[in-house]
Amino acid sequence: MPRAGLTPAAVIEAGAALADEVGFTNLTMGLVAERLGVRTPSLYKHVDSLDALRRGIAIQAKSELTQAVARAAVGRYGPDAVRAFADAYRRWALDHPGRHAATVRAPAADDEEDQRVSNEAVRVLYDVLAGFELRDARIVDAARSLRAAIHGFAALEAADGFGLTRDVTCSYHFLIDSLITGLRADRLDHSTSSDDDQGEQHPFAHRYHETGTTIPD
Repeated sequence: MPRAGLTPAAVIEAGAALADEVGFTNLTMGLVAERLGVRTPSLYKHVDSLDALRRGIAIQAKSELTQAVARAAVGRYGPDAVRAFADAYRRWALDHPGRHAATVRAPAADDEEDQRVSNEAVRVLYDVLAGFELRDARIVDAARSLRAAIHGFAALEAADGFGLTRDVTCSYHFLIDSLITGLRADRLDHSTSSDDDQGEQHPFAHRYHETGTTIPD
């Protein structure tokens, strides 16, 4: 019989907490079972496999991160929205390094729940960037650049990858301000268009998931 009170959600929550401690890639069903005080076979009554557990953690992590950055950016516009988004993202990532690593997991083509949660994450990012009035496919470039920069910085920081004496927060704000400067410059430059933009559909003609690839409607 399954342990009383043990549910798929409880297993995923325990796995997420453990991933923050040992690392997402180091997570095993055995470790989760030990944390929950059950034998490993008991977990399979609630979660089909390690991959299913990782999927559940990824979906939960994406949802948590989206809520955190959306709360921070609400009511803000332009550079203020980007800074609030970036600061909230970094705080959440440092508090939850294992879950943060899980957010890069791309949803399967037939996984509607993961697609929906991933699309919600990108929609918030587009809302944050709306104040820069980026043209056509340039908002895709901006979203990818901002996400990659923030994610990469936070991942390096969580791994103690910055050894110099310069304050890390100062360096992070320098990064974000540099990106904002680039976004402002692109908004002002309406007279030229890169060859890369030719033939591109407007990004809102598609739904987007957080990896930056498109999912046709």
